[in-house]
Amino acid sequence: MYAIVDIETTGGHASASGITEVAIYLHDGKEVVQQYETLVNPGVPIPYHIQSLTGITNDMVADAPPFEAVAPLIAGLLKDRIFVAHNVNFDYSFLKHYLELSGHELKSKKLCTVRLGRKIFPGLPSYSLGNLCRHLQIPVYGRHRAGGDAAATAKLFELYIQNDTQQAIAAALKAGSKEYFLPPNLPPEQVLLLPATPGVYYFHNQKGKVVYVGKAKDIKKRVNSHFTGNNAGRQRQEFLRNIYSISYQVTGTELMACVLESVEIKRLWPVYNHSQKRVELRYGFYLFEDQQGYLRLAIEKRRKHTTPVYSFNLLVDGHQLLRRLIREFELCPRLCFLQTGTGTCTGVTAGTCHGACEKQEAPADYNQRVLQAITHLQEQQPSFAIIGHGREAGEQSCILMEKGRFYGMGYVAADLSVNSAEHLKDLLTPYPENEYILNLIRHHATVNIRQVLHFS
Repeated sequence: MYAIVDIETTGGHASASGITEVAIYLHDGKEVVQQYETLVNPGVPIPYHIQSLTGITNDMVADAPPFEAVAPLIAGLLKDRIFVAHNVNFDYSFLKHYLELSGHELKSKKLCTVRLGRKIFPGLPSYSLGNLCRHLQIPVYGRHRAGGDAAATAKLFELYIQNDTQQAIAAALKAGSKEYFLPPNLPPEQVLLLPATPGVYYFHNQKGKVVYVGKAKDIKKRVNSHFTGNNAGRQRQEFLRNIYSISYQVTGTELMACVLESVEIKRLWPVYNHSQKRVELRYGFYLFEDQQGYLRLAIEKRRKHTTPVYSFNLLVDGHQLLRRLIREFELCPRLCFLQTGTGTCTGVTAGTCHGACEKQEAPADYNQRVLQAITHLQEQQPSFAIIGHGREAGEQSCILMEKGRFYGMGYVAADLSVNSAEHLKDLLTPYPENEYILNLIRHHATVNIRQVLHFS
């Protein structure tokens, strides 16, 4: 027995919207055998644009029962029946949410008449209820009212049953089938063809724009996990409605997938990705020449489109390191902005400053020591490669860090003998770095020592 359902609501997600009307048509596979319709007082005002769309006004629902009053009857009608609706996850999420709030449970198999329409009547320009009914010459009485749309969906479902030569309905109901969890606009074959390998996947909207980027150890398993459950929140429901296609890139390892995901989020800025969009408050040493010709090292927050000569996470770390460079390379604390004011230079008192701040040392002599300090910093940073599994036999993956900076990654022949970072750079694809990527690679290198190839 099928329960063909349509509801009208005050908004697009159950957690912050109310139900204004419910219609349930019980169908035995041949015809409607029972029907139920009721207005519902949503407990919140109905927005004007929804009143205009549905014709249901605040006055009409003022004396209607609240949902909890009709919940026992609705729960009874839906129990042990297959839940059928156009864009089924929308109606199901609302009724499940409000039934649970009323102390009832909804656990039903689901059929989506949008998804079934794509299989039974393929190639149509649109699978909206209105367009399907026009194409199949199904009369609709009371469009955007629960009763009228449920009656039209019942007629549509009857045509599906009569024309289901490929057993699409049985396949969707088959034990273990997860198809009814999928977003209504996503072709199921795209999910079936996903590989069970590490990589990055992309969800695209109707216009082909990437709206979400994710990484996975197993792409197929991770993608399917997005669609299970019946979260009633606005973001999840909107997210599911906007997924029209999936693309992906296979990577050799999960680490490469993590790195590529971060790069792609920064590049594409997808609307449904929220992590890794925050501003990174890293610091760096910046070098510039003042009007007297002296090179000056300054600690500043990293600026967009600029590259510091050295980077660090915490301001206190930068100050400690700069003080060490001042001692070891006899730099001036004033020219490095560690001393302000008009008093005597502390570097002169300590014997580390040769008087550059008082123009007693030539710029060329002072600048030479500044450049030596920078070279020392950069040479102290490690260069190494992380070698891992390739995407297929005969290749291995490689992530290259050069002097503490992320250079890039890619794939090389499994039997390649790697002797230097320079040798690898010609074989790998350069990528931009960020704090998240650097921390990922450094942590992985620390934990997985056997995968690390160090260069002198």
